[in-house]
Amino acid sequence: MRLIGRDRELTELTDLLHACARGDGGGVAMIGGAMGCGKTELLTAVKGAARDGGFTVLDAVGSWPERLSPGSVLQQLLRSAGAPGPAAALLDRLRGTCDDVAAGAGDTPLTLDPDTTDVLHGLCAEVLRSAQDAPVLLCVDDVQFTDYLTLHWLFHLIRQLRGARVVLALTECPLSRPAHPQLHAELLRQPRYRSVSLGPLSLTDTTALLAQHRGAPPDPVFAERCHRVSGGNPLLVRALLEDSRQASDPGTVVVGDTYGDTLLSCLHRGRPALLRLARALAALDGDIHAPALLARLTGLEPGTVVRGTRELAAAGFLDGIRLRHPVAAQAVLEGLSAPERATLHRHAALMCYEEGVAATRTARHLRNCDDDGSLTWAVPVLRDAAERHLNGNRVAEAHSCLEAALRLGSDDGERVGLRALLASTAWMLNPSISTPHLGELAIALSDGRLPARHTLMLAKYLLWHGRFDEAVGAVAQLDDTDELSDPGYAAEVRATWKLLSVTYPVVQPPPPLGSTAAGDPRLLGVTALSKVLARGPDDAAVADAESALRAMRLGKHTQEWLMCAVAALSFADRPEAAARWCDHWLEEARARKVPLWAAEFASLRAGIALRQGDLSHARMLSEAALAQVPADSWGVCIGGPLANLVQAATAAGDFGAAAEYVAQPVPEGMYSSRFGLYYLHARGCYHLETGRPYAALDDFSRCGELMTEWGLDQPTLVPWRSSAARAHLALSDLRSARELAHQQLALAGERPSRARGISLRVCAAVAEEGRRGRLLEEAVEILRACGDRFQLAGALGELSDEYGACGQAARGLAALKESERLRRECGVGRPAPVVHGTAGVAEPDGAAFALLSWAERRVVALAAHGRTNREIAGALTVTVSTVEQHLTKAFRKLGIRTRKELPRTYFLGAAAR
Repeated sequence: MRLIGRDRELTELTDLLHACARGDGGGVAMIGGAMGCGKTELLTAVKGAARDGGFTVLDAVGSWPERLSPGSVLQQLLRSAGAPGPAAALLDRLRGTCDDVAAGAGDTPLTLDPDTTDVLHGLCAEVLRSAQDAPVLLCVDDVQFTDYLTLHWLFHLIRQLRGARVVLALTECPLSRPAHPQLHAELLRQPRYRSVSLGPLSLTDTTALLAQHRGAPPDPVFAERCHRVSGGNPLLVRALLEDSRQASDPGTVVVGDTYGDTLLSCLHRGRPALLRLARALAALDGDIHAPALLARLTGLEPGTVVRGTRELAAAGFLDGIRLRHPVAAQAVLEGLSAPERATLHRHAALMCYEEGVAATRTARHLRNCDDDGSLTWAVPVLRDAAERHLNGNRVAEAHSCLEAALRLGSDDGERVGLRALLASTAWMLNPSISTPHLGELAIALSDGRLPARHTLMLAKYLLWHGRFDEAVGAVAQLDDTDELSDPGYAAEVRATWKLLSVTYPVVQPPPPLGSTAAGDPRLLGVTALSKVLARGPDDAAVADAESALRAMRLGKHTQEWLMCAVAALSFADRPEAAARWCDHWLEEARARKVPLWAAEFASLRAGIALRQGDLSHARMLSEAALAQVPADSWGVCIGGPLANLVQAATAAGDFGAAAEYVAQPVPEGMYSSRFGLYYLHARGCYHLETGRPYAALDDFSRCGELMTEWGLDQPTLVPWRSSAARAHLALSDLRSARELAHQQLALAGERPSRARGISLRVCAAVAEEGRRGRLLEEAVEILRACGDRFQLAGALGELSDEYGACGQAARGLAALKESERLRRECGVGRPAPVVHGTAGVAEPDGAAFALLSWAERRVVALAAHGRTNREIAGALTVTVSTVEQHLTKAFRKLGIRTRKELPRTYFLGAAAR
């Protein structure tokens, strides 16, 4: 395989071999260069060329551990294949003459005794004698680690090379200066001395190396990335190729274990000082670069630090004063024990503090160190760093800083405040992380040690976890604080009370808390939601909500109120505006990398998508919310995303998925929150659609009782009466169904709204035949205007049946086509075929269900549950003949012949569509 980027160097060295073979005298070559840059590979190519030219090749490798072992390299050279036979006896004799040589290792060459010198001369003579028969190539890799006994032998040999047929090839990786100055001095005296220095590969050569190994030219972006991460070091380029071999995308550069292990192997082959320096640079990550400070941190001489840094840079390991990739830093630090790493970071933190390095950089070391009593200055630095991280949208880093501050702090009063800040930051990552802190904060509150500014926060967290009594008691204590005299703080307290009361209606708002800041956007937003929930859609509330949204920016003190304002728009029948604002804040939350914010806005946006009839989008957003924050971390608010998933899956006909969502455990406290209303209604719809009308009626009734008790009985929030009416209809209780339908229509009012459109559909379902068409036409008009495509599709389907029954076939067909198109756009899928649980009869293919009209589904739903034709006619207020016609058409579409083959689990509740 051809060497890439080394053609000139290889030619120069093979010329030296050819001259020797011709009898022009011996020569010597020194191949220098940084670690991993191909010195050994070039030496291997030279050895191959020498063997091809008839040379006897003797080789050895120096190593740091054996540098003090006398004659270790010499033993390798002259015991290798092809070495002169008498050399073995001389080496055995040498072993007995140099037991004390190791003690003299140092920068000054040893003075040898006469016997040892005689043996070394004899070994030189044997090599020269052997060269008379065939030229000899002696190779020593990593000569900088050669023991001094071998070094003396090399001196003897070099001085006799002029007339010999011997070539000496050495490789060296010095720390920017010769490891053995006397050896270099001897080499410079030779007329046939060649010095070759290898550096990193260029981008062009890196591309050629990649093509050689892959068998095809690489993608330019892949080549550039490899060159940048490897620094042009050919050994690291090959490591990247190995790491990237299993990547699914062949254009992706994977920086993995092979890369880290290869770099670490290079460092271990060098001097320990180089590894120590690399570890310090990895830990510092650019915080400090002055040689004197690096020397202090590593315990090395400043000159060694300078030379070592140059060597690491020459090898391509450094980008400036940092290791090129985090994998490299991780690899070099993994060799340290936990106490060693903590000590390194503690010393680094102290130096950063003394040198005035930025708080965020100093805190990075404090987060990873232990405390030996010298870090009394650490807590203020960590708090400052946490604040800066929060301002820079780095919540995880802020949380880590506050954890370290709490660990290193010793003052009890200070620790309470730190714990409150830590709980607040942990909350934004995952509410479950903050749970361990709530108990201690509650104790501090009861003892009077918790500052008032943290009490509101504690109350919200306690409510989230369903600890309602403790939360109410916490906020009630604010009545006695002097801070309420501040209008701004009083406004925050009032806004928090309103936020809690609309989210957790079991919390009753307190009497007026003194003067408040007029026009506070948080108050505007939450008051707008409170008005809509209590009185229904309101133009003034919409104006206040939009004003609040324009006035606030996303932050830890505004996020919940922004959600209230968006929810107010949604419940006030402004779905387009609500969606636009929610998309904006969702994008902001994701950009700021705050998981809880992103999850809550995603769940809110899913609810808006449901009100627009976009079932697929609602499911996707709800799944994203639960991916950001796991279900067990949502506390009582799990009802929000879970209700969206149940409702969307049920409406789409995906009952299997809906069943899985319903099976998830929920906290009992959820039913004391507004989110419990959503969940009860969604679960009731699921029960109704899957043949359990009594269970559905229980959920709808409980939902209604809570809404009435809390003063939130508005159909714009949850249309529970419409759903309960359909459950009664499925049970043939037409009187109760009519009563509930008319009640909801009255509550929805005369104003065109989504709630009125839904109410009109149910009123049409329970009305006499002559009135249904007019009610459905008004429902279609209203639902088209309010933007709920799913409800509109259902109303059009029902209107199509009504037109058909009245002999208006053309109008019925047009309505049916539009209904089916809207259903497809909403994401309504075909229900999967199931097997009847008792008879074991396979039910009709789910594709057939989509062919049934709405009227046919209502009739079949009741027939599937044993109703006679006369009972069905009475329940639906139609003639027996109409029932018989619907059943005949339905049986034909489903491919069945008897009522026993009807699938109960699918049809019951179909009228709810």
